[in-house]
Amino acid sequence: MNTYMASKETVQHNWYVVDANGLTLGRLATQVATLLRGKHKAIYTPNCDCGDNVIVINADKIKLTGKKWSDKLYHHHSEYNGGLTTLTAEEVMAKFPTRMVEYAIKGMLPHTKLGDVQRGHLYVYAGSEHPHAAQKPVEFKVKA
Repeated sequence: MNTYMASKETVQHNWYVVDANGLTLGRLATQVATLLRGKHKAIYTPNCDCGDNVIVINADKIKLTGKKWSDKLYHHHSEYNGGLTTLTAEEVMAKFPTRMVEYAIKGMLPHTKLGDVQRGHLYVYAGSEHPHAAQKPVEFKVKA
């Protein structure tokens, strides 16, 4: 018996739409990261981009549990002296409504060149509209 190894030519990338309205951030991010990596497919190969394209809509309507809206901090450094900027989750959501979802999913993907390709297949939108109707995406229900 031979082990099947997927290649770039044999993998078919599907399109999925995930509605984040009322979902918890971490539970949403784990399932979207699984779709992006392709671990839900029988042909999953760790060193090949087997994943699908994922569109996340209503990213501005996610939930955080506990006191995370005020206690969870996001840090950014400008590489200049004294250039550290720290924002709470509430401030990040007010300024950049899609960034929290992007960061959560980015942290669950590999930090390699393959992970960069897989992150390119993620599209996050704050509202319920997206410009990818021509790809005919299928709705994916996240298990809450």
